[in-house]
Amino acid sequence: MSDELPFPPRSRDDIAALQSVRKKIAFQRALQSRFFKDRLKGIEVDRLDEPDEWRRIPILTKDELRDVPADRFLEDFCIAAQGDIVEYWRSGGATGRPLFYPRSSEDLAYGMEGFRRLWRAAGCTRDDIAHISFPMGIHPVGHLYARTAEQLGIGTVWCGAGNNTPSEMQLELIRTLKPTVWAGMASYGLQLAQHAERIGFDLAGCSVTKFLTAADPVSPGKRERIERAWGAKLYDQFGCTEGSAMGSESEHHDGLHFWTDLFHIEVVDEATGAPTPEGDMGILVMTPLWNNTLTPFLRWNTGDYVTYVDRGATDGPLSVFPVIRHAARKVGFFKVRGINVNQADIEDFMHRRDAVSDFKIEAVETATLDGLRVSVEFRRGAEATDEIERLSHEVKTTFELTPEVVVLEPGTLEREFAGQVKQIRFIDQRG
Repeated sequence: MSDELPFPPRSRDDIAALQSVRKKIAFQRALQSRFFKDRLKGIEVDRLDEPDEWRRIPILTKDELRDVPADRFLEDFCIAAQGDIVEYWRSGGATGRPLFYPRSSEDLAYGMEGFRRLWRAAGCTRDDIAHISFPMGIHPVGHLYARTAEQLGIGTVWCGAGNNTPSEMQLELIRTLKPTVWAGMASYGLQLAQHAERIGFDLAGCSVTKFLTAADPVSPGKRERIERAWGAKLYDQFGCTEGSAMGSESEHHDGLHFWTDLFHIEVVDEATGAPTPEGDMGILVMTPLWNNTLTPFLRWNTGDYVTYVDRGATDGPLSVFPVIRHAARKVGFFKVRGINVNQADIEDFMHRRDAVSDFKIEAVETATLDGLRVSVEFRRGAEATDEIERLSHEVKTTFELTPEVVVLEPGTLEREFAGQVKQIRFIDQRG
């Protein structure tokens, strides 16, 4: 595999030539699936390099896959036998029925290549020790970060999230083992910072200098708060279970460089499916070029709003890859009293409030009109009455909605989020 996929690739021309070959293989594998039998009729495999022909392939959504009965998924969608499966990957996301994708040994080898690149992109070496706080359950992300770190000779501490190892124990391990890298969801990293503040542990002065995060959007406000709390440089990274780890920030932190030798990516208009101009927001669509021997995803709608930039700021090894800048998850909107509330915007707003240590946002029904409930934990020393008044005024000024503000005891949300793969802090409670 190393001969087929040098990292980084030698040139963009090499990537284009590889994509031309691998798109045809991906298409031919999909033709073996009952699910794709009618979807791909009339599409000519020898013309797939023509954009108009490629776009004749319908975009695939998670809702369409959920319509396949779970007990028929292997038979109807997948293209290999039970004996070829070496493990299952649970799909991400916080809503809807989770899906479980089988992986062959070949799929796993290419999938792990995507994860090895995350460590390399952040400049991690054998001199590092990585404290891994991604969930260590049936969702694969934590295991794959840990396994690939070990392949690269990076020391690992397999903690998992708070439901695997309590937060106080995690902080004790950071204090005693002195890891140089922390890897986990950004929201849990903030919870660890809040816990450290409550017990008087100087997290900003600890040994961690790099903070690797994925599976959790990072707004500018969240990044600023994390880097201040940890005294570390944050590297945002990206992947999805339908593919693998797909991209990482460079040392310039100006967007996610995507592994286009592993995945074909498109940014399209949500309504029309047409490609969006560079810099305009659209939906990210991807096709795995290698790890598709069991699950032949073609033009998968990831559910992410992004913008595409052909070249980022770096002139280093990652410059051969284009940049994707993440905007929001597709489910990231409330409409309350006719007003659209972008969850990414209100999350960034909340993270910029120094008095707020944690929060949850809910759309709720009231006796008369729908409303917005903001549940908050305030930092130690904050005057609750003043902060409630200030927060209510600033939410109304910014989002044109007067919220109900509920004050929670410190640690309440940490306990609530502990059992969740991805923290569900935006909830529509309306029937």
